[in-house]
Amino acid sequence: MRLTPIALSAAIVLATMGSAGFTQRADDRIDARSVTLTQQGMALVGQGRWLEATDLFESALAVDARNRQAYIGLARAAQGEKLPGKAVKFYYEALQLEPNDVEALTGQGEALVQRGAVERAKANLARVKTLCKGSCPEAQTLAAAIAKGPPAEVLAAQKPDVGAPRTE
Repeated sequence: MRLTPIALSAAIVLATMGSAGFTQRADDRIDARSVTLTQQGMALVGQGRWLEATDLFESALAVDARNRQAYIGLARAAQGEKLPGKAVKFYYEALQLEPNDVEALTGQGEALVQRGAVERAKANLARVKTLCKGSCPEAQTLAAAIAKGPPAEVLAAQKPDVGAPRTE
C-alpha cells in the first residue's frame, strides 16, 4: 500500500502528537523514571521535607509532564509550606490531566478552605460525592475540613476592622 504525500504527512503529524504528549496518557504509561522520582518525593512529603520533595516532583515532571501524581505531590508540598494558593494551582494542573481525580479534587478543596474559599471547596465536595456515588473517605475528609473552616489568620484578614478610622 502506497500512501499519498498528504496521507503520509497526516500520519506523521498524528504519530508525533501522540509521542510528544499532546494526548493524555494512562497512568500506567507514565515514564518509570518519573514514577520513581514521584514516589521518592512522596516519601519526603511524609517526612515534612517540603523543598527536597518539590525538587523531586519538578524533576519527575521534567521527565514526563503527564505525571498527575507529581502535580499532586507538588500541591501537598505547597500545603506543607503553608502556600495554599500554590497548592490550588498544582491541583488544577492534575485535574487538567484527569478531571475526575477524587484525590486532586479533595486536596484542592482542602487548599481552598485554607485560603478561605469555603464556597468553592463545597463545590469540590459536591463533585467528590457525585464521583464516589455517595460516601467515601475523601468526601468525609473534605467535609471535615470545610466544617473546621479556614485558619484563624485567614478569617481575621477577611474581616474588615470596624473600629479602625477610615482614610480617604
